[in-house]
Amino acid sequence: MGDTKMQKKWFGTAMAAVMMGTVLVGCGDNSSTGKGSDEQVLNLYIGDDLPNMDVSKATDAYSFLMMANTMEGLVRLDAEGKAQPGIAESWEISPDSKTFTFKLRDAKWGNGDAVTAEDFVYSWKRTLKPETASQYSFMLYWIKGASDYNQGKGSDAEIGVKALDNKTLQVTLDNPTPFFLNQMSFPIFYAQNKKFVEEKGDKYGTSFDTILSNGPFKMVGWEHDTSVSLEKNADYWDASNVTLEKVNYQVIKDTTAAVNMYEAGQLDRVGLVRDHVDRYKDSAEFSLKPELTNGYLLFNPKVKGLDNAKIRTAITWAIDRDMYVDIVYHNGTVGATGFVPNGTSDSAGGDFRKTAGDTLSKKTDAEVKEMFEAGLKEAGLKASDLKLQMLVDDSDVAKKSSELLQEQWRSKLGINVDVQGVPFKLRLEKERNMDYQIGLSLWGADYNDPMTFLDLYLADGEFNKVKYNNPQYDELIKLAKAESDTKKRAQYLVDAEKLLMKDMPIGPIFFRGKSFATKEYVKGLVTFPYGVDYDLKHVKIEGKK
Repeated sequence: MGDTKMQKKWFGTAMAAVMMGTVLVGCGDNSSTGKGSDEQVLNLYIGDDLPNMDVSKATDAYSFLMMANTMEGLVRLDAEGKAQPGIAESWEISPDSKTFTFKLRDAKWGNGDAVTAEDFVYSWKRTLKPETASQYSFMLYWIKGASDYNQGKGSDAEIGVKALDNKTLQVTLDNPTPFFLNQMSFPIFYAQNKKFVEEKGDKYGTSFDTILSNGPFKMVGWEHDTSVSLEKNADYWDASNVTLEKVNYQVIKDTTAAVNMYEAGQLDRVGLVRDHVDRYKDSAEFSLKPELTNGYLLFNPKVKGLDNAKIRTAITWAIDRDMYVDIVYHNGTVGATGFVPNGTSDSAGGDFRKTAGDTLSKKTDAEVKEMFEAGLKEAGLKASDLKLQMLVDDSDVAKKSSELLQEQWRSKLGINVDVQGVPFKLRLEKERNMDYQIGLSLWGADYNDPMTFLDLYLADGEFNKVKYNNPQYDELIKLAKAESDTKKRAQYLVDAEKLLMKDMPIGPIFFRGKSFATKEYVKGLVTFPYGVDYDLKHVKIEGKK
């Protein structure tokens, strides 16, 4: 998921260990908090405005989070990360594991229409339609005929998704895909109401009144760059099991400001970095959330000097990644040792990071300088010829990051890099349009497998924001996608990452962790290490003073 970005999971025996990484916040009896107001209102925040709430076009973690709590897919995930009935009350999987038949329950859209199997067919085909230009369309490529249609090679009639009747959806895959069922909980697989989408046209997903809910909550307010308001959806099929009445989000970009509001009782949960972690780490309110999210540099190969692999490699090697995470985060985030984060399954029963080893190792300052000089010589440049600028968010964490990176590059490579800080939505747009030189980006796993990271850099990948093009790399990813032997598949992916780190079209910096403080009266908040951040369905306020 782009910038945390965000699902969902290779599931089955190989996944069991990783699934236990799911965190349930605020469970248990905390009667010591005392009795008081149990008004069912939750106050949270997001780090920036929502870029897009169009199911087919959203790409970011904030939008996916709101969708996951105002809409519902065929399944939902429980606290252990297992698929539970959602809009689908049951399903059958064929013996060859390639055909899924979902039986839908009685559920309603916010406009009173019934949620039907055809709503899923319409939604998925809309996402795959070339004219939609969905960056996340590749997530549906497991479905028979989906890739060809999306690339203009086939017709929508050949896509393996059919409404057998109003309450029966049949999906046919090209190959057995163990994580497919769990992916149905991810927003790109949600249904869309054709009548509503077409009525709203280009405005669909841009304001609270151009969004249609079928989930536990509905959006009732969206002040751009300021706030988002949710209310319980009385028409949700399982509304009797939803306790919260309101969820208020504020847009807060500064972590210190957010902590101050938390301490003043204006927020019920806050992310912690740096000194705030030390303040709360011994508190009952503290939690550490495992994540499958990486942070890395994007290199625009059209920029003078950045078209040279050795220069890109030196710029990456020059970063003291351990120092970086301690100064910028200090919250469970660790320095990158490759591109795929720690904890990602290798699909063969192990941790990919352990299987692959360190594909990005630490280098001495002398080795960094030697690589840089070799790159400059190849490119026919001097260090003074590099006039570089780095694109970052206008958040306090990004500001801290950029200051540290500037100093590392100045002291180790003798180059000065300017910084351009812009709002989150604009950064995503600039990256998509290749309107940057060096970018500071993140990617959160959409499901628990290295493929969610490595297929980003296929030559025709929608999120290949560096225009990486290596036929050998593409072939390794293609072989991995078709390989049923899990050990062979894992090796293809290891080889792909090694090649990526040799060419260095992107420069890994960290594997992110997250620390939080959560009020003890917040019960039942389920968080996930990948996909959407958390599920509010079963949250309740209990024992608030």
